[in-house]
Amino acid sequence: MRINVLSDKDIEKIIEEGKALLIDPGIQVHNQEAVELLAEAGAKISPDKKVAYIPENLVIEALKTVPSNFNLFSLDGEPVVSYGSGGVNFNPGSTAISILDRDTERQRPPVTKDYVDFVKLVEGLSPIDAQSTSMVCMDVPEEIGDLYRLYLALNFMRKPIVTGAFRKDTWWTMLEMLITVSGDLDSLKERPIALFDVCPSPPLLWSDLTCQNLLDCAKNGVPVQLISMPLAGATAPVTLAAAVVQHTAECLSGVVMHQLVNPGAPIVWGGSPSVLDMRNGSTPMGAPGTWLIDAAYVQVGKKLGIPTQVYMGMSDAKVVDAQCGLESMGGTLMAALSGADMVSGAGMLDFETCQSYEKLLIDAEMIGMSKRVVEGVQIREDPIALDIIQPMGHRGDYLSLPHTRNWWKKEFYLPTNLIDRGAYTTWIDNGANTIYDRAKSRVDEIIAQYEPPDISKELKQELRNITQSAANSFGMEKLPSLPE
Repeated sequence: MRINVLSDKDIEKIIEEGKALLIDPGIQVHNQEAVELLAEAGAKISPDKKVAYIPENLVIEALKTVPSNFNLFSLDGEPVVSYGSGGVNFNPGSTAISILDRDTERQRPPVTKDYVDFVKLVEGLSPIDAQSTSMVCMDVPEEIGDLYRLYLALNFMRKPIVTGAFRKDTWWTMLEMLITVSGDLDSLKERPIALFDVCPSPPLLWSDLTCQNLLDCAKNGVPVQLISMPLAGATAPVTLAAAVVQHTAECLSGVVMHQLVNPGAPIVWGGSPSVLDMRNGSTPMGAPGTWLIDAAYVQVGKKLGIPTQVYMGMSDAKVVDAQCGLESMGGTLMAALSGADMVSGAGMLDFETCQSYEKLLIDAEMIGMSKRVVEGVQIREDPIALDIIQPMGHRGDYLSLPHTRNWWKKEFYLPTNLIDRGAYTTWIDNGANTIYDRAKSRVDEIIAQYEPPDISKELKQELRNITQSAANSFGMEKLPSLPE
């Protein structure tokens, strides 16, 4: 079951105009290696403006080599996330700079234990398919913030992870850790356990850092996810379709550079766009306009035959309240119905800057519901109902039938006890707790039930040595101790 917000004619026009933007005004590229790569392939370069004018033939050739599907694997070697297969997968949002404190319900900087507990929660929530480097720990130097969170995740996760680098040099340290866990680079390529986000800068610009991350991922066959972020009304045109055109151009430029380096390397057509709320200058992720841009560019990516990703299911609320619920459910369901291969954002509040344990649990219920909606109404048997209803006649006693016992768990989505579907008197007798109260209790239960992955002491020590070496470079003599 899917929704479309663009017609086929609209999609073709958007792609046509996206290609045209690659020629006029072109793409600013602030990475010399990428500039030389494009020039050698036939793109015209304006050195003084740092602009590459990318002809259509380079786009056509790049699109021929982009894989239409690939998998991410668990640390147990199982394919658990499939890009391009028609399903929908979910992971938490990334790079939060604060966490909603469970006791005060106020934001504070996250530290090592916060992120480790978050990883444990994700492992215990079956509707969430992948991990992400969800927050930046503030108890280590800023310069290793990216690699440190990956280090922590690799010690506690089984599910694959969506991550990203903040620097050119730390990317290589992160790759070293992934190779250490996988055994060697060939094994990592064959069964990738991680995917890197890379973000072009709106409008129509690639920084030296993100461009280098893109190229390095391509060289080493590490899957990469383009995160184009047009801001409609500010760094992109105010009309939604025009913002999608800009998104298309930015992503196409990334695909071209990526495939020039390594034709056939896996790449995802993704983003985190927004509309501008001009009343207060904010970038609402829970706004319908934001959802529509996302759903539209998913259609564009699918038309081009490239796996897709969106940042949706988030809220701009500051606490887990009614606004949080309505924005998160709207975005989660819209994302699932759009057919995006990966949806990032579970647990996130406050314009994609804050993570909440409790919201993560509630979002997992939304995700489970949305996955069931996507399955639609299925014809389970033939005839559909006659051989059940006709013998029953007017008795209405379907609860007693084997047919009911056989199908009810398959037909209905059954939430956990986080969702209250009991009687009012039962709710009163159980303490009259809100969903937030129940989520707080459930967080403790899931963390207590967590079972660590089978990682040897030697592997853990090797990962720590790699991370400690990077920390030493930036003045940190001893990393925080790992929580149990």
